Amino acid sequence: MANLKYVIFFLTLIFAVPIGTALAKKNRKIENLVFFLMVFFTAQEVTINFVSREFYRGTSRGFEIGLVDIAMLIILFLIQSRKREYPPRKFPPGSVLYLMYFLFSWISVINAAPGYVVNSYFELWKMVRMFFYFWIIYNYINDWKKFDLFMRIIAINIIYIAIIVFKQKYIEGGFQNSGPFPHQNSLVMYLIIFNSLVFAYLLNRKNIKIWFWLLVFGLGSFSIISTLSRAGMAFFVIASVTVWFFSFISGFSAKKIGITFLLLAFATIGLLKALDSIIERFETAPEESGLTRIALAQAAVNMANDKVFGIGLNNFGHKVNPPYDYGEHIYPFLHKGELPPPDYEEKNGLVETIYLMIAAETGWHNLIIFLLFIFSFYFRNFKYYLKLKYSEYRFVTIGLIGGLSGIYLESSLEWVLKQTNNFYQMMMMFALIGVMKKLYLREQKTK
Repeated sequence: MANLKYVIFFLTLIFAVPIGTALAKKNRKIENLVFFLMVFFTAQEVTINFVSREFYRGTSRGFEIGLVDIAMLIILFLIQSRKREYPPRKFPPGSVLYLMYFLFSWISVINAAPGYVVNSYFELWKMVRMFFYFWIIYNYINDWKKFDLFMRIIAINIIYIAIIVFKQKYIEGGFQNSGPFPHQNSLVMYLIIFNSLVFAYLLNRKNIKIWFWLLVFGLGSFSIISTLSRAGMAFFVIASVTVWFFSFISGFSAKKIGITFLLLAFATIGLLKALDSIIERFETAPEESGLTRIALAQAAVNMANDKVFGIGLNNFGHKVNPPYDYGEHIYPFLHKGELPPPDYEEKNGLVETIYLMIAAETGWHNLIIFLLFIFSFYFRNFKYYLKLKYSEYRFVTIGLIGGLSGIYLESSLEWVLKQTNNFYQMMMMFALIGVMKKLYLREQKTK
């Protein structure tokens, strides 16, 4: 079976890409379908791993490739076929910072543990794919109308996720539900972004089917609450309130006021229904969980302080354990000179914040570069919130102010942005911010 999946993959690569490209060039519906798949499969991973290490608890476990990447290749050929009309930009906005982040991540490999160097290259391969995804979306979208198609794709994604969550919750009897994602925190962070965009679309876009988009927002909210992620629910509220605030300072309307009261009513009913589960989640949350977070954070600081270039990309899960002494406060026998107890097993813990993980694995300087990278897009987006004052697509900037605020805050408690699904989505949002700049400047030239 293992060999069969590789055969299927290469057959898809050899035949589906050229056939899909030819069909997409001739038929706009096929082209839109390929774009849909490139976004849809960021929620439902269909991938294979080469040189797989499935039991390693790290941010990457193999040289991964999936259907998103196949769809990207088709879109790449479409971009190349239109290069006379829309010359692709080699380095979209933000590329220099990302490539610096990649370079120092690569340099960190010099400190990777023997036998774990390949684990670093798993993550580097992922980073290459993410930049490619960012580049493809930036150079492919050359029309504001693509944002309308994008919103329809988001709606399908949210509905699909909600169906999976409903099945897990009410048919399988799950307590904390993760939908099609590897963990409930992945689902929360993914939907904070998409639900923020839907909320902004609902409040700010005219001539839409309000009841449909209310339903989509409600399904996204239902999925988030069903994860029972304490931090996730809190940051979703922060993201939603931020979207609401910027929507109202963009202009009052009876529609916005009506939707606000309607959502407050539905939210009250929904919270009352889910209150028992939410209370149970808070009451039964183990105290050890918080202590473990603190202990792993201390280990991450020890790593970052010990090695200028970090302890090696995707090596945290190995080096937090004995015989390395970064976690001596976790394993008392390390600093007592004792042998580990007979029942000791490597725990492979991961620090629960992407920021300290980056510092630990690739150095404090690379954390600064990463922060400059992600916040450069945050402020670019805010800049175009101001510039697109009279545009019907201003809702995108409002949604991203809320959504990015939510995931940046949540990332102080989670390393989820390194997971493939969420990494794809973050780079997708950054590409859209770059696209807004590109389209705005193009419009200014034609005036």
